[in-house]
Amino acid sequence: MESLPQDTTMLFSFVNMKLRDQYNSLEDLCEDLNVNKEDLVKRLAAGGFEYNESLKKFW
Repeated sequence: MESLPQDTTMLFSFVNMKLRDQYNSLEDLCEDLNVNKEDLVKRLAAGGFEYNESLKKFW
């Protein structure tokens, strides 16, 4: 996860942009960026963000 933004708000923005523009799912993003999905979800949850699978974004 060191290749991702360290600031939670920047991470939130980065992940949602990638999900909107480049990836079909959070799983695809995590696989391509070599990131553990559970760790990413926990890190964003600690910042108050929750993943909505039907909308394919964190909010």
